[in-house]
Amino acid sequence: MSTIRTFNVEAALPSLDEARRAVIEEIRNAKRSGARVLKVIHGYGSSGKGGVLGVGLRKSFGLRKKEGVIRDFIAGEDFTIFNETVLDLLEAVPDLRGDPDLGATNEGVTVLWLK
Repeated sequence: MSTIRTFNVEAALPSLDEARRAVIEEIRNAKRSGARVLKVIHGYGSSGKGGVLGVGLRKSFGLRKKEGVIRDFIAGEDFTIFNETVLDLLEAVPDLRGDPDLGATNEGVTVLWLK
């Protein structure tokens, strides 16, 4: 059992609604498997302003946090040891220290801290 799962939602080229549904299902699956972290790859988009999936999913993650479905989420560009939430997450899930996106300012991913 791994405490960290990765889900590449952009691979199937879904619409935003399809991506939201897929991520919600993946959160359920990750929790059932005992994962503590779900790293969602949504891509950044080609517009230079962030893609539809990234922007839309991050809004959805905010709602999931308010609903209590997830504990918190960290945008890839904020996934650094200089972020207090990340430090708390690294303490809770030490395996995450080896993640290649830690400190990489990758705007195409979001890290979900699961309950």
